[in-house]
Amino acid sequence: MTENSKRPPFTGKRAPAGRGKPPTGRRPGLQPDGPTLLYGLHTVEAAFANPDRKRITLYATENAVNRLKERNVTIDVPIEEMAPKALDRMVTKDSVHQGMILKVDPLPAYGVEALAGARLVLALDQVTDPHNVGAILRSAVALAADAVVTTERHAPEEGSVLAKSASGALDMIKHVRVKNMARFISEMGDEGFFRVALDSDGEASLEDTEFGDKTVLVLGSEGKGVRQGVRNACDTLARLDMPGQLRSLNVSNAAVLSLYVARHKMGL
Repeated sequence: MTENSKRPPFTGKRAPAGRGKPPTGRRPGLQPDGPTLLYGLHTVEAAFANPDRKRITLYATENAVNRLKERNVTIDVPIEEMAPKALDRMVTKDSVHQGMILKVDPLPAYGVEALAGARLVLALDQVTDPHNVGAILRSAVALAADAVVTTERHAPEEGSVLAKSASGALDMIKHVRVKNMARFISEMGDEGFFRVALDSDGEASLEDTEFGDKTVLVLGSEGKGVRQGVRNACDTLARLDMPGQLRSLNVSNAAVLSLYVARHKMGL
């Protein structure tokens, strides 16, 4: 039984307006040490659909509440109706909250045990920008990857910007955090995974690389790329050949392309 299922069903009663000070948005990259804020229709809807997500309070306009109900979202937390300008003050400037902000606890810290039965895993070696990681999570869900793995340090922790950039994907895929990426990649080899690091110096293109039945794709940060120790733990290096004048891609674009190629090569 999840923590959410222990709560009494929503009765339609609303939390008194103005009681207590609404939480403020958390700067991207900070490790959450308590509740955080999710905003935007797709992000909030996915959080309500995730049984692993502990939800606390929904701050929303009347129209936004009706919109969620029209989409058959079960609102199982107290609702505090607020005006759009009051919601604006809860998040950073120019944040598009679409009239709804959900206060939640961080997701559980998924470990490698969450990869049981996985076939296609995407590992990010020190990719630190929450916008990039959010976009990668979204692509990973769209292309049916089983999990995205980052390090505990030098990677964005869960927060408003990451969740918004992921457009709901944060609550749709396992985001596994490991202490040491090189050690993790080595251990995945012991579990029968073929390990491919994306690198411009790869001997073969990704399209010409033979994949295993289970695969880990490893991408590094823009500029530095995959670190040497992580590269050494992989079975092969592969490159993405670009026919145009620009020879490199943003890491989030490289992720979606490499996932697409991997699925084709693996027959998924």
